[in-house]
Amino acid sequence: MEMSQNNTVALILGGGVGSRLYPLTQNRSKPAVPIAGKYRLIDIPISNCINSNIRRIFVLTMFNSASLNKHIKNTYHFDIFSNAFVDILAAQQTPDNQDWFQGTADAVRQSMSELKKLNYEYILVLSGDQLYQMDFAAFMDFHVESGADLSVATIPVNAQDATSFGIMKVDKESVIQNFVEKPDKQEVGEWKSVVSPNMKKEKKEFLASMGIYAFHKSVLEELFEEMPDANDFGKEIIPHAVNDNARKVMSYPFEGYWTDIGSISSFFEANLKLSKYLPEYHLYDNAKKLFTNARFLAPSKLFNTKVNMGLLSDGCICHAQEVSHSILGIRSRVGKDTIIRESIVMGNDYYQTLDDMTELPDNKLLGIGNQCIIERTILDKNVRIGHDVHIIGDPSLTDIETDTYCIREGIIIIKKGAFIPNGSRIGKV
Repeated sequence: MEMSQNNTVALILGGGVGSRLYPLTQNRSKPAVPIAGKYRLIDIPISNCINSNIRRIFVLTMFNSASLNKHIKNTYHFDIFSNAFVDILAAQQTPDNQDWFQGTADAVRQSMSELKKLNYEYILVLSGDQLYQMDFAAFMDFHVESGADLSVATIPVNAQDATSFGIMKVDKESVIQNFVEKPDKQEVGEWKSVVSPNMKKEKKEFLASMGIYAFHKSVLEELFEEMPDANDFGKEIIPHAVNDNARKVMSYPFEGYWTDIGSISSFFEANLKLSKYLPEYHLYDNAKKLFTNARFLAPSKLFNTKVNMGLLSDGCICHAQEVSHSILGIRSRVGKDTIIRESIVMGNDYYQTLDDMTELPDNKLLGIGNQCIIERTILDKNVRIGHDVHIIGDPSLTDIETDTYCIREGIIIIKKGAFIPNGSRIGKV
């Protein structure tokens, strides 16, 4: 139904401080965090929108948005003869509102004044920190054809995972009857829904909210009027709409790959899964392309390197002995006899000139030096790792923070721009 796409505006929520992704969010917002070597998290929902022919997109931000603004400005340019755009809506104090965004619903509420300038019928609300591929056109068609006032995209999960999500109880027609936010273990068994035979076989009988919503414009405006102090969709707006018998709230079942990138461990695992032989999230698709900034970098060069389950981005110069189950981001430089396993190297924002490389000490060049061992580690952008450095993460490690690195959930994160001297030993060494 092409009409539903043309009448839809997408709002992508940039999230708050992103403390669970710290230190990756120390100097950038969550949607600006690099993923898969050459992309950023914001590219996921924007690409899903573009592939679904939904091309009026706002990104709502509040914290550390400079790099995100730059990425969007440099990446998403549309034909001047169309009405397509990707624009930033940053939190701001106004005469009517002196507060920053207080939650997901408040962020959308404060942005509604900008939408008055557009002609549209439906609002698609998305998160900026999830990894998935979804046909939003099919979702919007479902929303319109079902006669729903509000539709919630849901994914089947098992009983253990259900305690971490908002859980819907639906009838055979996919109408949501009840909603609970993060049920405890004792009551979770009461929240089973009708699911497909395949999901039932996997014991995934609980429908979790994906944080993806479709609204009729008038319905969302009414909900905001009825709940002027509500700040959150999942905890306040959605339960209120479900409990209102006058409104039809539908569940849109989704059984594809979806993961929330809310913590260092989920970010780490989601990235490394992309290097597997047949990952659940498919980067190599002719139709469902993942768009990002076209940097026009040279091809990557490898010298005597054994690569197994590795993602190598553009512009790398790699002399490593081994790269296994790891990702090398754009412009990564790796020295001789270095071993990288189960790690994410985010790469560099620029190349050093030959003059710089001549004048600087050898161990202070951008990238990773010679004879290093890097395991279960995330190296943020523009780090300088000296020679003979061992950085080895392990689940047994205690969480700590220093000026140059953090340990979170057994994963070592070298901070952006950090310098690690020759011979350093970090982690389980």
